[in-house]
Order: sequence, then C-alpha cells, then structure tokens
Amino acid sequence: MDVLENMVILYFDGLCEPKNPSGVATYGYVVYKGCNKIHEGYGLVGAGMFGDDVSNNVAEYTAMIRGLEYLISFGYNVDVIVRGDSQLTIKQMQGKYAVRAKRLIKLHEKANALRKTIQKIAFEWVPRENNEEADLLSRRAFEEFLASHRMDYEKYYKMNL
Repeated sequence: MDVLENMVILYFDGLCEPKNPSGVATYGYVVYKGCNKIHEGYGLVGAGMFGDDVSNNVAEYTAMIRGLEYLISFGYNVDVIVRGDSQLTIKQMQGKYAVRAKRLIKLHEKANALRKTIQKIAFEWVPRENNEEADLLSRRAFEEFLASHRMDYEKYYKMNL
C-alpha cells in the first residue's frame, strides 16, 4: 500500500474583511485522505461590528482548530499534514515564531492541545495558489454573512473605515 494513501492532509484558511483587525472574520478548511476529499467546513468566526476581537490571524487559527477537531472526532490521529498559507500560524505551530498577540494566545494553546492528540503531525506553509479550496470556503462563509447582514455591514464599515 502506498504511504500517501494513508496520509491525511488538512488545508485551512481564514480572512478578515473589509479591514483587519475588526472586520468580518470567516474560515474554511478541507480534508483529504490520499487524493480523496473527505470533508470540508466553513463558518463565521466573528465580526468587529458585533464587538468581536477578530483579525485574519484569529480566522486562520480558527480554521486550523476546526479542521483538527474534525480529524480528531473521526479518529484521524496519525500521519497528518496541516497546510496553510499563513506563515505566522504555521511558523508559530512549528515553534519558529513566538505568540505575542493577546488575541492569539488562547487559540495557539487550543491548537497545541489538539495537535498533542495526533501521533504524527507536521505543519507546512503553502503558497496561496495551493490553498484555493480552503480560501474559497472562507469566502463562501463571508458571502453568506453578507447575504444576511449586508445593510448593517455596509453602514457600520462605511462609518468605520
């Protein structure tokens, strides 16, 4: 059996628009086992217009955490590669960058707690063009947010940009 057939790859992405921080933060993630997509997820992290302390990095961490939670809940606890286009989150998870932003400390701790339940895990940075599916899912979540909050969104961010 080919080793790649057993490899589980989690791609994650987050965004915060129209401003960072304090915009609308959303996330998306995709899970592959070998060459087969087995799951995808996306959603809202929060919005500055609601008083949430959000940023693109909060969204990135949330995407990674939601993906890891999915993997763990379905028993994928070995041979996992986590890929994202955020150098900050990947390098923090690799231990190469310190976590200094207060809004990221608890998220980093949560991601580290989840990673400890996976026997073999690696974190890899990928260029944005290699993370298109996760990016599209985070954008889908943003568009769904706009579909139900467009008037309030436009009013709030027009006044606060």
